Amino acid sequence: MSYLEELYSLEHKTAVVIGGGGVLAGCMAEGLARAGADIVILDLNLENATKKAGELKEFKVKTSAIMVDASDKTDLEKAAAQILEDFGSVDILINAPGINSATPFLEIAEEEYEKIMNVNLKSMFLACQIFGGKMIEKGRGGSIINIASVSSGPPLSRVFTYSLSKAGVVNLTQFLAKDWAPHNIRVNALAPGFFPAEQNRKILTQERIDSIFRHTPMNRFGDPEELVGATIWLASEKASSFVTGAVIRVDGGFTAMTI
Repeated sequence: MSYLEELYSLEHKTAVVIGGGGVLAGCMAEGLARAGADIVILDLNLENATKKAGELKEFKVKTSAIMVDASDKTDLEKAAAQILEDFGSVDILINAPGINSATPFLEIAEEEYEKIMNVNLKSMFLACQIFGGKMIEKGRGGSIINIASVSSGPPLSRVFTYSLSKAGVVNLTQFLAKDWAPHNIRVNALAPGFFPAEQNRKILTQERIDSIFRHTPMNRFGDPEELVGATIWLASEKASSFVTGAVIRVDGGFTAMTI
């Protein structure tokens, strides 16, 4: 095994990817599989999860797909029990469920607010409780990667509830990083910039795109594969062994700009 393989290899690790049926988390799951990790895809859309799990088999790793409502504690507990029975451990958790809306602040209905907060924040809280608890019980350490956003702070205009939920993700990440360091469980956040995923296409008018590009030094959207390097680095217990509580921005320089 070469130096780089030893540094970044995820062989003999099991990664749970919540939201892995989607474009961004699915690409991250593929990166983990290429690095040798066994992969369990959890998603509300079982068809997408099953398709992604099937595609990952080409990398000679064990895969599985489970349908879950990530904001339902019972669903997650059942999934965790099944994963431990089938795979033996959970070493890596990618927390990537997410929905968005561009409803003006004064028009946001309580139901919309609760739905976005449940999917984007409550689900991460529950997954960390359940899968993080299993990591502590097993005593093998682990890596949790919560998906935040460039809107975690300062917030983006037009997406109030989304920005609020993502700010909560960063706070959750930092809190658990402190609490779980004695268990060798590292908790970090990955903050993507603007990637052309389905959830944000609907609010990206040409005017909005022009504004984003003017504020992004690299003057373009990100490609999903550009999240993979940071994901593998944070997942590796050797390459990022002293990294916890961090927010890693992959945003083309968006958050480096002021005007």
